[in-house]
Amino acid sequence: MSASMADYPERLNLAEQVARIERSQEETRKSVAEQHKLMAEQSKLLSEERKLSSEQIKLLAEAGNLRVSRFLTPTAAVVAAIAALTAAAPVLVRWFGGGG
Repeated sequence: MSASMADYPERLNLAEQVARIERSQEETRKSVAEQHKLMAEQSKLLSEERKLSSEQIKLLAEAGNLRVSRFLTPTAAVVAAIAALTAAAPVLVRWFGGGG
């Protein structure tokens, strides 16, 4: 029995080392799981960023078209009004008694 009592501190030291190793392994597992979670989140965010970039390009193109439309629409309205008056000129002249 004295031999096993002499081994007691050594066994205790070994148990402490095993416990430390197990704690370290558990911390490693948690760190790896967290890393996987962060990588999945990063992938999701990159995908969202790509979608938003594509949407931004579409919106910029649409804004450019609206700038052009803002100029062309009033111009087209004026041209249409002039064309309508020109087409209606003979009728207006008859109504107001000129030329007849």
